[in-house]
Amino acid sequence: MALAIGNEPDHVLVETDNGWQTASRSGEGVWSCTGVELTLLGAGGSCAVILAAPQLAVKTVRLYWKQNVDGRISVLGDHWERAYGDLEWRGIVPERVMPWYFLTHDGIVTRGYGVKTGTASLCHWQFDQDGITLTLDVRCGSEGVQLGGRKLVAAEIVGYEGTAGESAFAAANRFCSVMCENPVMPSQPVYGGNNWYYAYGNSSHGEILEDSKFMASLSSSTVNRPYMVIDDGWQLVSGGGACNGGPWRGNSRFPEMDRLASEMKDTGVKPGIWFRPLLTSRTVPDEWLRYSGKKGNVLDPSVPDVLNYIGESVSEMVSWGYELIKHDFSTFDLLGQWGFEMKSKTNALPHPFKDRSKTTAEIILELYRVLAKASGGSVVIGCNTISHLSAGLFEVQRTGDDTSGKLWERTRYMGINTLAFRMPQHGTFYSHDADCIGITDQVPWELNRQWLELLAGSGTPLFVSTAPAVVTREQQLALRSAFELAAAPIAPGEPLDWMETTCPRRWLLNGQETRFRWNEVSAEPQADADNIWWK
Repeated sequence: MALAIGNEPDHVLVETDNGWQTASRSGEGVWSCTGVELTLLGAGGSCAVILAAPQLAVKTVRLYWKQNVDGRISVLGDHWERAYGDLEWRGIVPERVMPWYFLTHDGIVTRGYGVKTGTASLCHWQFDQDGITLTLDVRCGSEGVQLGGRKLVAAEIVGYEGTAGESAFAAANRFCSVMCENPVMPSQPVYGGNNWYYAYGNSSHGEILEDSKFMASLSSSTVNRPYMVIDDGWQLVSGGGACNGGPWRGNSRFPEMDRLASEMKDTGVKPGIWFRPLLTSRTVPDEWLRYSGKKGNVLDPSVPDVLNYIGESVSEMVSWGYELIKHDFSTFDLLGQWGFEMKSKTNALPHPFKDRSKTTAEIILELYRVLAKASGGSVVIGCNTISHLSAGLFEVQRTGDDTSGKLWERTRYMGINTLAFRMPQHGTFYSHDADCIGITDQVPWELNRQWLELLAGSGTPLFVSTAPAVVTREQQLALRSAFELAAAPIAPGEPLDWMETTCPRRWLLNGQETRFRWNEVSAEPQADADNIWWK
């Protein structure tokens, strides 16, 4: 099976505000329909999809390549933003929506089909036994984009054809490198603490200092100290566990955020902080407002003054002394739904953006660029951010939905699956953060201990969330060993059985095969598998 996308497509469809049209080939690499021209321009193994529509508002472009598939084949897709425990190699499922890229493996050769990172459209693939479909969503929120005289490079299509004997994992790594030419990585491995999975928003200046002292005591590194990240709950409007927005000022439990950062550094950690850039309880000019929700006002990042405000907020946090900025919830605030809900319809909101001349993807990219620039030398973690748009801008990406300090089954389902199936993106897109280890008395230690061992040995970011008072001597020793490993660069881990299961237990870690047992019979059952809500 050759790479069909190396040829011109067999069919091109365009959706405008007037409905769907079939485009006809009007020249080499050019397709046209009423009011719209699409040019496919190839060079150096990639093909740019260039859209022109001076008068019409365009919503969607769809390209289709005929390709006959015979015999058994396994297929792996990606997710829009974070993964939700559902990534897997499986057979052909025609209705399966695969954002950004997909891989096929026929038992001999692995092939990749995708678009380069940093696209100006939201792209997804579908694959059946007769062909391949690429859909480019170029809408501006709920409406078509109004390009005027501008020509939009909507995406750059790329492919990868492996060699016989090359493992699917090695091929996936190489293909991710093809899609992202300039990844941004942290200068040192990222590890340390985060207070969410035991505090869940209920914390204070003093408690963060105690957390910081504990995290500092676990690390012996003199060249790469651990982070301590203050999660939701420090800001002016805080509901004790609710995910709230700004204004980004401290509250009665966090009276002086600059002093707190300084005192955290004195304990021996690097301070980090969480925020939700697009939500605020502050009264804002009407021009800034995208919509009002139950939790506050959601800002419109297509408005330059909004971007300035967000950039200033980040710059102020950096000036306070925070060396890591974790920003969250922007995809939900922009599109009105979580990644697992999107399928082929990314946007669930009825609102366009104020600037109708840009696509949703372009507006998101500009927001990300502002966040990256304002962070200066601080590390940026994107959480609930669009994966393919984050690559090349943020050093760290939260690649999966939340793990848990309350329910092991959620950590197993979300964390291990995410770590395995997005491992090829580590070092090729960004540093791949599959989320925390929540150490509490509600999660069996014999299972959490293995999750700690896997994360530390994988070479990816390691964050621990625990109250110092509940940690046992055995757990402290395990954490010290894990921090020792996580503080220095090591080879990325490899899930050896990822083509056979959604929850790999055989891993190559630091050059050695390690086996895990993710459902120890001695651990008390915590959930009925038939009633897990996130499935």
